[in-house]
Amino acid sequence: MDQGTRNEVLGRLAEAVGSITVVHPTRVAIDGPPAAGKTTLADELAVILRDQGRDVIRATIDDFLFPRAQRYPRGEYSAEGCYFDTHDYDALNRVLLDPLGPGGDRSFQYAVYDRTADTALSPPVITATADAVLVFDGVFLMRPELIDRWDLRIFVSTALEKTVDRAVIRERRVSSRAEVERRWRERYIPSQQFYFATVRPTDHVDIIVHNDEPQEPAWETRTHLPHSIRHEPMPSADACHHTP
Repeated sequence: MDQGTRNEVLGRLAEAVGSITVVHPTRVAIDGPPAAGKTTLADELAVILRDQGRDVIRATIDDFLFPRAQRYPRGEYSAEGCYFDTHDYDALNRVLLDPLGPGGDRSFQYAVYDRTADTALSPPVITATADAVLVFDGVFLMRPELIDRWDLRIFVSTALEKTVDRAVIRERRVSSRAEVERRWRERYIPSQQFYFATVRPTDHVDIIVHNDEPQEPAWETRTHLPHSIRHEPMPSADACHHTP
C-alpha cells in the first residue's frame, strides 16, 4: 500500500495506462460505489493523459442506462433492481467496448441514453485511433457481462457510510437529506454489498485507490496473471445507480 498526494496517485494511474501494450485502444475501467469519487478521478486522469498526447475517449455508465420506464420494475428503492435492471450492457458492449477491443473496427458511439431528458441517443459514429484510451467510469464494471472487456481495471474504494455523506452534499440542490439517505441505504448500499458478495470486484482489478481522503489517497497495485488468462468465470447474474 502506498500513500501520497492526489497528483502522485494520478501519476501512478497514468503510468499504468502507459504500460498497457495492446494493438487496439486501451480500455480503462474506473469502478466503485456511487459517490466514491470515480467521475472526478476519471476526469482528472483524462486531463493528464491528454497532456501526454494521448487521444482520450471519456465515457460513463450513466449514458448506458435503460429508459426510466424500464429501470424500476422492482420499485424505485429496490437494491436488486439497482443491480439487475438499470444498465444496458448489451448496448455498451456492442457500440463501445467491443468496437474498441481486439478485432473491433474502432468505430464507436459513446452513449445510447440521455438521462436528463430520459430519451434514447444515437450520437454520430466516431473512429478511434489505434492508440486511443477509453477512460470509463461507473458502478458494477467488474460484473460478468463486462469483466473481460477491460485492459486496465481500477477500483475507487470508499467507506460506504462516507458515500452517504458525500451524496447528501452533492445532491442537496435537487434532493432532501431524507430522500438521499433513503436512496443510499435502501438501494445503492445494499446493491454494492450484493456486488461484493457475488462478484468480489476488488479481487479482479489491477489498482485499488482508497479515496476516503481524496487529497491524501492510498493505493495498492495487485499482482496478477496476464490479462488474457487470469480471469476465472464469475458467478452469473443478469444488472444501478443514478438519477431515480
